[in-house]
Amino acid sequence: MVENRPWLTFFSHFILLAGVVIVLFPVWVAFVASTHDPRDMLSGVVPLWPGDRFIQNYYEIFVEGMAKAGAPPIGLLMMNSLIMALAIAIGKIAISIISAFAIVYFRFPLRVLFFWLIFITLMLPVEVRILPTFEVTAGLGLLNSYTGLTLPLIASATATFLFRQFYMTIPEELSEAARIDGAGPMKFFRDILLPLSRTNIAGLFVILFIYGWNQYLWPLLVTTDEGYYTIVISIQRMVSVPDSEPLWHVIMATVILAMIPPVLVVVFMQRLFIKGLVETEK
Repeated sequence: MVENRPWLTFFSHFILLAGVVIVLFPVWVAFVASTHDPRDMLSGVVPLWPGDRFIQNYYEIFVEGMAKAGAPPIGLLMMNSLIMALAIAIGKIAISIISAFAIVYFRFPLRVLFFWLIFITLMLPVEVRILPTFEVTAGLGLLNSYTGLTLPLIASATATFLFRQFYMTIPEELSEAARIDGAGPMKFFRDILLPLSRTNIAGLFVILFIYGWNQYLWPLLVTTDEGYYTIVISIQRMVSVPDSEPLWHVIMATVILAMIPPVLVVVFMQRLFIKGLVETEK
């Protein structure tokens, strides 16, 4: 029997509401700053309510504000970030799902060793391998290119591990039945494993898209051409404009716009994302 404790329900909701306020307050401040005159942000008192320049500020950011703030057009920044995020998410999933399929369903020498070599890369932080990766990328002439932005980040030991663990839960009778029916390895992979992996793919896509969209250090190293700047590094460059005050209304409007694609991905894929994280029986 579940006891009815109103005070416990109230306390639980209070904690949840407090958490929501703490998380959303910086977003609210950024939105408010994007609707005010730039002088308001330099007055020493940060306003907490929207101003009267919402339409004007966001119109300015699409027409001339980015150039005044020392950044390329906002459309180009968003497109570069979108290309990078999609390429990283799709590339990581494609490589990981194929490598996990090979490790689980093919019998070849040292396959367990190869898996653990992949898994050990999780113990190496990005900062440890970023300089060798940059040297290789520069040596191949991939600086200032979409290939240089995405290719070095495509491999994923985490996704390979997750797909491998999932495939190990699939009964062997399923693969044997497919083999008896005359299905080859790729037909078994395409017609059986991929549909069963749909929720896992969706959950990983959301995580990896946000991971690619929020990349800062790697794009900062491999891009010197403004045509390949992403929106995240452009925000940092707008804050660090020399010999002038930062245009905070433009910067904060850019921050709000930079949040929209990841939020939309989470909202539209929320059901599959949650199902992929919590579903245990396939």
